[in-house]
Amino acid sequence: MSNEVLSPAEMGEADRLAIAAGPLDGYGLMQRAGEAVAGVVLSRYPAASRVHVLCGPGNNGGDGYVVARLLGESGVDVTLWVSGEPRAGSDAAIAATECSLERRPLAAFVAEQGSLVVDALYGAGLSKDLLGDTARAVDIAASLPVVAVDLPSGVSGDSGDILGTAFRADITVTFARKKPGHLLLPGRERCGEIVVADIGIGDDIIAQVASRTFENKPAFWLEELPVPAVDAHKYKRGHVGVFSGGPSATGAARLAALAAARSGAGAVTVLSPANAMQVNAAHLTSIMLRKTGAIEDVHEFLGDRRSSSFVLGPGFGVGDKARDFALAVLARKRQEGGVEGLVLDADGITSFRNEASTLFDAASRPDAPALVMTPHEGEFGRLFPDIADDKSLSKLAKARAAAARANATVIYKGADTVIAAPDGSAAINSNGARWLATAGSGDVLAGIIAALLAQGMRAFQAACAAVWIHAEAGRRFGPGLIAEDLPLALVPVLRELVEARQKAPTG
Repeated sequence: MSNEVLSPAEMGEADRLAIAAGPLDGYGLMQRAGEAVAGVVLSRYPAASRVHVLCGPGNNGGDGYVVARLLGESGVDVTLWVSGEPRAGSDAAIAATECSLERRPLAAFVAEQGSLVVDALYGAGLSKDLLGDTARAVDIAASLPVVAVDLPSGVSGDSGDILGTAFRADITVTFARKKPGHLLLPGRERCGEIVVADIGIGDDIIAQVASRTFENKPAFWLEELPVPAVDAHKYKRGHVGVFSGGPSATGAARLAALAAARSGAGAVTVLSPANAMQVNAAHLTSIMLRKTGAIEDVHEFLGDRRSSSFVLGPGFGVGDKARDFALAVLARKRQEGGVEGLVLDADGITSFRNEASTLFDAASRPDAPALVMTPHEGEFGRLFPDIADDKSLSKLAKARAAAARANATVIYKGADTVIAAPDGSAAINSNGARWLATAGSGDVLAGIIAALLAQGMRAFQAACAAVWIHAEAGRRFGPGLIAEDLPLALVPVLRELVEARQKAPTG
């Protein structure tokens, strides 16, 4: 699978395994990396008056020495600036020896307009703040085009955090696979265009590393995307129940319900308190409506209609009622004809802020329906305050810790949404759209997830698919998007995915 994301430590292990397997040794991989970067520089910046290559003391700097040598051999005007000496006998030391260009100290670095900077100082393995001469180099390069080797220096490969300061690259050339720092904010904004170069570390090597982190792309979940059978009737396509709030807060539930219907659920019912029935009825046509104001109504609906999944939270209100309804759904057995999952969003999450263990215990029962939670940063902090406050954890690590504790799939929302499963699998979304920062957008996402659960997708895959589909619809619609636009905007995205699913070879 080509969408694995490797931590810097996992990338080091991939390097080690590749060297052990041959035919390339460490310097051979370094040579390939340098060739890839030099190729990008030559093809993308043919008019650069001069190229300044900045080399650190480690393997990232070794790649830089190869880049400088190859560019010089191609007739490019290259100036080489170095910070520290490579360790004697290392691959970087070999690369430095092979490069005959004059080495100038990074402390004296200057660069003129019209030139290009190649940042080969530290890459993904950096663990401390950039200071002194390196920080000064970042400032000088701020007005120039930058090509970063592996990752812009100053960006944490594990978390995407900025360590003091960091280069802002126009193009980042990385090797074999992306790192979390390429996808997590704020590092993602420093990378520019990301080019993943093949340097001879094959898929078989990556498979041995067994990463549990992925970039959220259709290839990751497309095989499970539901496509109705020819003889399918509406209840075979899944039945979604969406709990509505009171008469002044019904719109969020209807958005979720409409999104569920557009996303393939064969039947959708809005479960409404009595005092909101008239308001909801005035706005619903193909979506069904049922009075559900007390816990007894929930149990009756669970027994009568065999809904496949539920959404609870959008516009519902915070309190005992939300907790009771959620726990009633989770108390059902996930089996043939039973409840597949509960999507807990917004008020549903906040309702458990002081009783999180009750929710987590209910989700941990072996035959409980799958629980999917969709917190934004504030909601995440209410349910997992200690994890949220732990500054040593990246967003990826926080989502993983929360999913393991809750025995739930956690969608930690944001421009760099992370989806995590209880077993440690996680995906980082990379097609986020700024236009989705609008009221009601999250309600639509909840409906998409519920529809995919109702149609039989596993919880983690359904969550990943829903996040990508939701973001893609928003990205394509663009400026002017409001939440009411999103359900219909899903249609062309879903059509393309279903067509791709039908054309894809089956395992």
